[in-house]
Amino acid sequence: MTVPSSLSLQNVAVIGAGTMGIGIAQVAANAGLHVQLFDMNAQVLQQSVTALTVRLRKRVEQGKADAKSTEETLSRLHVVDNLAALTSADLVIEAVAEKLSVKQAIFSELEGICRENTIFASNTSSLSITAIASVLKRPERMAGLHFFNPAPVMKLVEVIRGLDTAENVIECLKKLTLAFNKIPVICRSTPGFIVNRVARPFYAETLRALEEQVGTPATLDSVIRDAGGFSMGPLQLTDLIGHDVNYAVTESVFQAFGYDPRFQTSFAQLALVQAGYLGRKSGRGFYPYSSDNHDDHNKSSSEIEVTPTVVLSHPLNVKAFGNWQIFPELKQLLQQNGISIEEAEQKTRQPPSLVVNDVIIILTNGELTSTLAQKLKQPVVQFDLSANYVAATTIVISCATQNSHQQNQDAIAFFQSIGKRVIVLPDYPALLTLRTVAMLCNEALDVVNKGIASAQDSDLAMRFGVNYPKGPLAWGAQIGWAHILQTLEHLAHFYGDGRYRPNPLLRQLAAGFQSLSLEALP
Repeated sequence: MTVPSSLSLQNVAVIGAGTMGIGIAQVAANAGLHVQLFDMNAQVLQQSVTALTVRLRKRVEQGKADAKSTEETLSRLHVVDNLAALTSADLVIEAVAEKLSVKQAIFSELEGICRENTIFASNTSSLSITAIASVLKRPERMAGLHFFNPAPVMKLVEVIRGLDTAENVIECLKKLTLAFNKIPVICRSTPGFIVNRVARPFYAETLRALEEQVGTPATLDSVIRDAGGFSMGPLQLTDLIGHDVNYAVTESVFQAFGYDPRFQTSFAQLALVQAGYLGRKSGRGFYPYSSDNHDDHNKSSSEIEVTPTVVLSHPLNVKAFGNWQIFPELKQLLQQNGISIEEAEQKTRQPPSLVVNDVIIILTNGELTSTLAQKLKQPVVQFDLSANYVAATTIVISCATQNSHQQNQDAIAFFQSIGKRVIVLPDYPALLTLRTVAMLCNEALDVVNKGIASAQDSDLAMRFGVNYPKGPLAWGAQIGWAHILQTLEHLAHFYGDGRYRPNPLLRQLAAGFQSLSLEALP
């Protein structure tokens, strides 16, 4: 198929003037393209354009944007009242409701209107590009172009290849995305594409911990946010997204994968949806929200179960062992606090560990802390994963039931002495951040193993699509694939179901039979 080059794509049509459609239209117009905007609802169409005009001109008044370039952007936006007006479009981007039949009908009609080399793209976040294109006589012209909300701000765009999509269509859209000053990632059409598929465990593991009464919503969010290093806690984020939307995506992926337990929906979240407690937009979700709809989750900070300051009458004798190159920030923190480290050779990948008086303190590996204490015949405390132990305000631990109260107090006092708030969770396997990251790694590896996307694009997608502190695969490589595998194997044994079964590629990486190409990412 012969398509226009990315440089000659001058006329773009956007169908759908909702939040995503008007955002995509703004991005294209801002990049110098002429944009035709259509919506079946003429009132919505006019309201969206008016709101965009007011918003952009307000930025000029606030000194945040240039007046001339703003007016030039607005002058490139043209409202049309029927699809027949789109005959000159080089590219049509559809951003309407997530209904397969609606999208198919639109593109089927457009095929009789547009030129043979016009590229068709859908902004769908969950529907099959192959299925949408199946009604076309020339399905090779159809691809996915999935922007993230808000489109003018979010850097990521998933460029999705259907079964019949022509390679030059993908290349053209990739170059166009770069011209939009966005980051393109290429993937095959699959349920949830990269981001909405790989991200499921981020929500699922905290929802499971909530259902298992591991902690309050505020505590669990603090574990992931303040200790783990993610920008928001999962429950806080689902309140922001809307539980109806978030649950529907999970349910869609769950069904599309034949009800694989990896994507199991949450009864706790379903109950919120059934009650109409949809999060910020309804005034109540996991947290209550005030009438002005500001994010009030900080008002729940008193519900974070932080351990009170421990005052000891005896000194702490602290020793550090293992490969601390795995966690350079934690190594730095220990050294800043005068703790010498007996460094193991990096090739051994021996997990970092501490001994505080007679208590072994070690990174969680998915076993119960009490099981480890029984094996080692010593008091044990496990600590959870963090993206950056220096930047984190909080550290999360669990204590073996065999430990004495004083032994636990010694461990808590140690972490407090290096400037951390301490959250003590019940003896919960892999605590919360490590099990979440292990599952994110497992899912991202499945994407790579099945040729859906490259390792680099998978990590880029998660960093720039949902703002993760690290790409899951880069994070897994840092921790060590053997440790990730061990964590999942212990979780699979503990729960006795298929949710935590390790991906074959993970097993190969842990055994050294395979390697991942993780080039330096922007």
